[in-house]
Amino acid sequence: MLSPEPISNQKADTRRLLKPGETCWRIDRADRVRLIVDAADYFRAAKASMLAARHSIYLIGWDFDTRIRLEPQGKTLDGPNKLGRFLIWLSKTRPELHIYMLKWDLGLIQFLWRGSTPLMLMDWMTDNRVRFRLDKKHPVAAAHHQKLIVVDDAIAFCGGIDMTSSRWDTREHKDKQPCRRRPWGGSYGPWHDAATMVDGKAAKALGDLARRRWHHATGEELPEAPGGGEAWPDEFEPVLTDVDVAIARTVPEMPDSQEAREVEALYVAGILAAERTIYLESQYFASRKVAMALARRLREPDGPEVVVVNPKKADGWLEEVTMDSARAKLVTYVRNNDLHDRFRLYYPVTEEGRPIYVHAKIMVIDDRLLRVGSSNLNNRSMGFDSECDLAMEAVEGDSDETRLRKAFHAIRDDLLAEHLGLPSAKVAEHACATGSLIRTIEELRGPGRSLRPLEPEPVDAIGDVLSETELVDPERPPKMWRRLFRRRPIA
Repeated sequence: MLSPEPISNQKADTRRLLKPGETCWRIDRADRVRLIVDAADYFRAAKASMLAARHSIYLIGWDFDTRIRLEPQGKTLDGPNKLGRFLIWLSKTRPELHIYMLKWDLGLIQFLWRGSTPLMLMDWMTDNRVRFRLDKKHPVAAAHHQKLIVVDDAIAFCGGIDMTSSRWDTREHKDKQPCRRRPWGGSYGPWHDAATMVDGKAAKALGDLARRRWHHATGEELPEAPGGGEAWPDEFEPVLTDVDVAIARTVPEMPDSQEAREVEALYVAGILAAERTIYLESQYFASRKVAMALARRLREPDGPEVVVVNPKKADGWLEEVTMDSARAKLVTYVRNNDLHDRFRLYYPVTEEGRPIYVHAKIMVIDDRLLRVGSSNLNNRSMGFDSECDLAMEAVEGDSDETRLRKAFHAIRDDLLAEHLGLPSAKVAEHACATGSLIRTIEELRGPGRSLRPLEPEPVDAIGDVLSETELVDPERPPKMWRRLFRRRPIA
């Protein structure tokens, strides 16, 4: 039986959650911050920013597909519409510009199938101003899961959105959307995702992280941008200005790199510090550390409400068998500890009831902490894969506490409004009147576009075995293969 004892004596700092060296890597000031929800806006904002590049563009990702259209509804910005052709065009029209693309090395066959060949060929043919590299410096079976774009160290994007196929969608998540098509043909379903756009010193910090990743993967040192550039796209108004932004990472232990588990530490610290509400969006619900922390809070008579938004099913057969099985076990464990009926698990649907796939990785703690990044609620995001999240905190007594709390509340209500198919103002008004996130959702959800309760399906024999081994979702790399099939009880 899963037990909360490993974290039972941990105390949360009542004043500050974001602590460099513990729950984050570093904290830097951003002049502007924008939460970008869903890839239609993300692709457009990224293209507009790259059009302003003068020195360097870093694209660091789990996957890229150079065949995707950045504006599938119709080109309005300069340059070619397909990602690969656009980057090549930029290099030819900006002789001073250098473009660096670093992609997780998932094998030659998958690499070719996913459509990165044009950049590989361009890298062979150009004068080193477009550099494409595959990053294989990771533990066996681990993934580089960070998703970063940095332009001139002046603007940066960090979140859950990959610039690859089957990601583009609008916030309407229409049932019939002709632009949701893969480069090789065929349609895909509605997709919900999120990322954060920042500038100022926070963007420079992400540039530093990108250069570290490049150096670790290739051994090459990249120069910093000279500064002074302006790449923020005018059509995207910031949701916050002049705010501290923290970077939290997962870096797996390797002989030539030190382990970082800031992502895990921040999840636990945020959950333990919550007073009223914990709002989570994630592709999975499979992290034992997160489940233990939630169970501890749910046993408290005056603890917070917990709302988790997941996809109805994981994407892919292996993920469905393993991650959904682990979710079923952990949800049972959490519900057994939910002594005061404060835990809810939902999935979003379209107007016609079609499940919307949730790929966003978001945490909102009360009106105190906002976190958006690449890390999932699974074990490998805590210590096995590389991850990068951005977080902002309203610190009690600080001069900007009130405006940050208002912004975090508004962002959470806006996300819920998208899922419920309602105006943000209505959700905010209802949440204020009820004082309960769960009651707000239950009273506002209905037929058509909405949130629906998620009841995990029973675990079959295969899922039972795979969900309790370290084959798909290990916590850390050391001696993984020797312990591969050692069973580990979940619930």
